[in-house]
Order: sequence, then structure tokens, then C-alpha cells
Amino acid sequence: MRRLTAEIVVVGGGATGCGIVRDCAMRGFKAVLVERGDIAQGTSGRFHGAVHSGGRYVVADPGSAAECVQENSIITRIHADAVETTGGFFISVAGDDPEFPDRFVAGAKIAGMPCQELSLAEALRLEPRINPCTERVMSVHDATVDVWKLCWGAVRSAQAHGAQVLTYTVLTGVEVVSGRVQAVRCLDRRRDEEVVIDCDFLINASGPWAGQVARLAGVDDVAVVPGRGVMVAMGHRLVNRMVNHLVKPADGDIVIPVHTTCVIGTTDIKVDQPDDLAIPRAEVQKMLDCAELLVPGFRQARAMHAWAGARPLIKDARVSESDTRHMSRGMSVIDHGSRDGVAGLMTIGGGKLTTYRLMARNVVDAVCRQLGQERDCRTDQEAVPGSESGRTYRLASRLETNQRRDADQIVCECELVSARTVVDFLDQNPDASLDDLRRQTRLGMGLCQGGFCSWRAVGAACQAEAMTPERAVAALRRFLANRWIGLWPVLYGDQLKQTALNHWILVGTLDLDHLPQSGPTVL
Repeated sequence: MRRLTAEIVVVGGGATGCGIVRDCAMRGFKAVLVERGDIAQGTSGRFHGAVHSGGRYVVADPGSAAECVQENSIITRIHADAVETTGGFFISVAGDDPEFPDRFVAGAKIAGMPCQELSLAEALRLEPRINPCTERVMSVHDATVDVWKLCWGAVRSAQAHGAQVLTYTVLTGVEVVSGRVQAVRCLDRRRDEEVVIDCDFLINASGPWAGQVARLAGVDDVAVVPGRGVMVAMGHRLVNRMVNHLVKPADGDIVIPVHTTCVIGTTDIKVDQPDDLAIPRAEVQKMLDCAELLVPGFRQARAMHAWAGARPLIKDARVSESDTRHMSRGMSVIDHGSRDGVAGLMTIGGGKLTTYRLMARNVVDAVCRQLGQERDCRTDQEAVPGSESGRTYRLASRLETNQRRDADQIVCECELVSARTVVDFLDQNPDASLDDLRRQTRLGMGLCQGGFCSWRAVGAACQAEAMTPERAVAALRRFLANRWIGLWPVLYGDQLKQTALNHWILVGTLDLDHLPQSGPTVL
């Protein structure tokens, strides 16, 4: 057993949890983050990549819109290397509510959101693929983000300020003595070792799993309603700005350029278990139909990968429990000391990735008030490691850093991941899986979906002795199995051909099914 001491333990390694542990550390608290998987492996890593201007909320929720306006600017500055300042359009087409655009403009003024109406000719000049039957176009300051780079930036900043971050560590119990949190018990999954952390506060930032975490402390009434959303990535970057449908938030109303791909999202269906998210083919097809309305010809591109994420929505008494589409996206901080008699425990839920830093500030402010201390939040003042220059991401950024390709073999042409990058990562993270590598380098997220680059990567790792052959086989099988989850819902057309080719390479030429495997289980 390993025993640690902290003032604050944060449970959940998504954007909010990473933001909280960074905020705690920057205020001088001794803080530990506990995450059951990899950083941003859950909800934060399963969204569409939008940093909202506030436009989606200016009509129905002007308060949330104003928060997005503020945080969009801050995130772009402190996470510059993760953010692409694409800009965005909100477009209305024939058949849409003709009064909604004027309500949108009025809401934008109230929220303080920059918004400019463009002529259709100007909009088509800037984005030739948008629907030529568009009737009105509003230009806003949307952006896109590499969420793994954002979250790891926050983690590295937290570590630089003294925080500890424990990944692949599951919370198994909360010790409550005389009505106050005293310690948490965890299991280090990779070492099969119990970890006990003595602490003064536990902040529950586990998103759709918040109810499960709260129950470990004897609190049964944390009403988080997971809302499943399905998204589809296409094999081409069909637009260079975010294109939003200028209507009330609805299914399939946003097309987002992310790196070399384009994402359409999203559905919104209430689910019971955030760990069991289906990707129904019917919802995939619905997303593609919706995209056609915004970007005609969208379906002609290759549907490359589909996935689903669970929104951590706080139950909203104003709407039906099954109506996750219209539940508030506002954040909620629950003080379990005053509400449930368990002091030193707080839960934060709701919100959105765009406001992750604000959510972190609010909950740490609440902790400071309970402790009777004044420790100012400084997370908006200091860029995370890698973003100090203030230069935002551009599509050519990775090409610029890989100009000496003759000196270092490229194992993933789509995302320009080199053999040296793979080996260095595994040397620094000897227990890492290929999916851990993917989340930080985008290996296997391009057109081949791992069919070419995955086995090249493990080959480079074995050659450099960063992996044993047995472990490499286990890692490769696990990686391909995880890729398959997002491939089967789009098995048609060009993607079906690519998947068949991948199968022939891996099972036929490389005989993956019969390679020996006696290494450790790869998480």
C-alpha cells in the first residue's frame, strides 16, 4: 500500500478536473488528481472540438453565452498551441424560422458577443461549400481545440506548480469520519497497488460518473443525467470555419474543422450508463443528413470514424428528465457539507469545455470560502507549458516541425508522427498503451485509421527496445480493437474499402491473429 497526503484531491481527469487541479496548485494548495484512465479519455475526449463563441446560447441562455465570450478569449490565450482560431458562421436556410436571426442578433448584444452579418456573396467567398440557399449569415469568433493537448497543458502546468497526477487510478472508497472527508482509497490499476490519500477536501469532477463517486461517500442524491451524443469525422476538411445552423440547438447543427478532418455533431439522447454508449447507425446517418443541409455534398466525402460521448447534465426541473437536448448547459457546484452533512466534499457538474477554467475557478473559490482563506485565482494570467509564445495552432504547424523527414522515419503520414516521437513517448511513459500515444500524437486518427501506422509504430518501438515483442502484440491488438468501435458504424463506401484493406494487411500479411502474446495486459 502507498500512502499520500494532500489538502485537496480531485477526482476526474477531464478538462474540468485538470483545470481544478491546476487552479488548486497555482493557489498554493497541495493537490492530487485521480483519474481511472488516461487524461481526457472520457467525456472531454469524446466531443466535437468546439470552443464556442457563445452563439449557441445567446437566445435561450444569455448567461452561458456571456461566459463563453469571456472564456473563449482566455482559452485562446492560455492554450494557444491547442486552439485554432477558425472563426464561425451561423447560417439560416430556406424553411428556417425567419424571426430567429433577429433574436440571435439581439441576444448577442446582450451577451456582449461580437457578431457581424455578412452578405451571402461574401460568405460564399470565404466558405464556398456552405449551402447556396443560405438566407442569412452571422460571423462569430468560434474556434476549435485539440482537447488532449489542452488537458495535458493544464496537467503539466499543475505539475509545474507542485500537483501530483495519478492516471489509471480508480477511486474505490471515501473515508468519512464524524461527518467530514478524511481520506480516499484508490487502486493503481497498472501496479495493482492500493493507494490511500489523506486529505481535507475531495472535489468530485467526474462528469457523468459524479453520482457513482458521490455514493462512495454515502451521498445518494447527485442527479446527473448523462446525455449521449454521436459525432462523425469525415476524411476531408470540407470547411475552414465552424458552420452552425442558425436555429435553436438541435441534432446535427454544427460542422467543425478539426486538424485535417471535419466533424458533424451531435445527437442528444438520455442514457442510463455513461460507460455503455451505443453508436447507432441510424444516428450516424441522421448526422450525415443534417450536414447536407449546411454543407451540400457532405455525404460524398468519406465518413472515417464515429464516436459517442456522454454530457454530464445536471437534472433540470424545467424539462422532462429524458429531454437532455433542452437541459441547461450551465454549471452547478454542490456543497455536500451544507446539503448532505458530508463536509469537505463538493461536486461540480454541467457546464461545457469552453467554460472549464471558469468552472474550476468557481469550485476552488468555494473551497477557499469554506477554509476562510483568500487565495486569488491566477489561471487566466499564465499560459500553460507550450503556449507561452501566444501563437495559435495552424494546419501547417506539424509540417513545420517535421521538415527533416529524411533524418527521422515518419510512421504515420496522415498526422506526421515520426518513429522518434513514438520511441521518446514510450521511453518517458513505459506503461503507456498505443491509445495513450494516440491521444497525445494523433497516431492512427487519419485516413488509414491505424491500418498502416499502428504496426509501423510498434515495429519502431521494438527496434528501439521501448517495447518487448510480446507487449507490442498485446498493445497492437488492443489499439485496433478500440479503433474498430468507431469504424463499424461507417462501414460503407470508401471506408469499407479501407477497412477491408487494413484487415488483409494485419490478418493476412502480418498474421496478427496467430502472433504470440505473453506480455502484460495493456490498459
